[in-house]
Amino acid sequence: MTPPLVASGPELDSAFAALGDPVRRALVTRLARGDATVGELAEPFDLTPQAISHHVGVLRRCGLVEQRREGTRRPCRLRVDQLARLGTWIDEQRRAWDDRLDALEQHLSQDGATR
Repeated sequence: MTPPLVASGPELDSAFAALGDPVRRALVTRLARGDATVGELAEPFDLTPQAISHHVGVLRRCGLVEQRREGTRRPCRLRVDQLARLGTWIDEQRRAWDDRLDALEQHLSQDGATR
């Protein structure tokens, strides 16, 4: 079972750290189109399946990817719900900064009107 992401803390840190790598971002982008095995994920890269497996492991440990057994295949699946939690955190930060900037703009316009 993959760990759930939370709004803050080590889970959020590990997810953003995992997405800091361009190969892992590319893997997330590919998995957004559908499930794939490590071999299928490795095809467009000049990397070994073992290197891709390492990247998948990082994504798995932070909860963004899950891997299951289907006979001899082990397809990977993007945990869209976990990715959405990251998006929610980003949206919350954007809203907070928008509110701060709106308040600053209002303050500056009021200050300019009194001069």
